[in-house]
Formats: sequence, structure tokens, C-alpha cells
Amino acid sequence: MNDNAAPQPAEPVETAAERGLMSCHHCSAVWEGAQEGERCGRCSTRLHTRKPDSINRTWALLVAAAILYLPANMLPVMITKSLFGTQQDTILSGVIYFWVSGAYGLAALIFIASFLVPLFKLTALTLLNLMAQRGSDWRQLERAKLYRVLEVIGRWSMLDVFVVSLLAGLVRIQGFAEITAGVGIAAFGAVVVLTMLASISFDPRLTWDMRKTRQSPAASDEAMKTSEGTL
Repeated sequence: MNDNAAPQPAEPVETAAERGLMSCHHCSAVWEGAQEGERCGRCSTRLHTRKPDSINRTWALLVAAAILYLPANMLPVMITKSLFGTQQDTILSGVIYFWVSGAYGLAALIFIASFLVPLFKLTALTLLNLMAQRGSDWRQLERAKLYRVLEVIGRWSMLDVFVVSLLAGLVRIQGFAEITAGVGIAAFGAVVVLTMLASISFDPRLTWDMRKTRQSPAASDEAMKTSEGTL
């Protein structure tokens, strides 16, 4: 046996759509012989082989989230009024304040959840959507796992919104101290919601779809023989 032999190409895997199976996007029920646009027999949701217009919708949501990402980090998310004056804090200034105060764990948690996670989601969803649009077969398994990671960590992006809402509700001592939410928290909340909607709009099954123009070697040989026979 020759160890230097070229690896054999993987056998093509038959998809559920090719078997006539269609799953519901809402309740995950699988139906055999269902037609595009029919109602799910369990939850009455319309059935689709792929989410309709998934790539374009995901792009629109990602662009809107990217535009709002800058004001979300530059505008104040929390305004503190006290006897010593008024202080406006952005996400990063709050992280710096906690770090200088010695609360390293809290500073790291807010930095990761409120700054890195939204940025990571924007970058990862852009990569997934771009590769799906191109019909690329590059690292399909890793891309599928990346999408699962996005679903798990997405809910932690709202940490800053929860903290500001809690403080605004608790610290209301008229004449001494008062905390209100700034404009930046609205932009930040919009970024979180838009990235969540983009994640929902993206169809992860597109990761496994390759360009229809790609043919196996056997199909290419057959097409060549057919073209030669017609000459």
C-alpha cells in the first residue's frame, strides 16, 4: 500500500431535501413529501426548504447593527447626578472606572459581555453570511460550530442594559443622587436586538450548500462525453 497516495474525495452525502424531507423552522418537526409554502401540521408555520431571502435579510440587519455599534460605544449609557455634579459614563469609561477601583472581575465581565461579544457576533455573522453567499465549502464543520456558539453567547450581550436599568430603578434619591439611562443605552440595546435578529434570519443550513455549478468528476466526464457526441 502506498502511503503517499492522494486522498480519495469524500462521498457526496444525500441531503434531507433530496430525500423529500422538510423541517419546520419553528417547531423542528420533519415532514415527508411536503411542498414549499405548505403549513406545518403541528404549529401551522409555513414550511420552507431554506429560510426565504435569508442572506439579504441578514446583510440588512448586520449593516444596521454595525452602524449603531459606534454610537453605542461613544455615547453615554448612564448619567449620574449627585451633589458633586453630573457624570456621564460610556461602556468603556465604566470598564475603566471598575478596573481602577479594583473590581477587576466586574470590569472584565462588562468588557467581554458588552464590548467584545457584540463585536464578535458582528464579525462571525458577517463571515458566515459571506461564505454562505459565495457557496464556499471552506471549513463547513467549523462554521456550523461557530453558529452554535453565537446562539449560546448572544443572550449575555444584554448585561449592560440590565445593570443600567437596575441602577436607574434603585438610585432615585432626589437632591442627593439620581441615575438615568443615557442615549447610548438605546443604541446598544438596538445593536443587541439587531444581531439577535440577524442570527435568527441566517439559515445555518446554507453552510452546507455549495455552488450548484460545481460538479463531481463523474458528472464532468459524462457532460464532456455528451458534448463530444453532439459535435
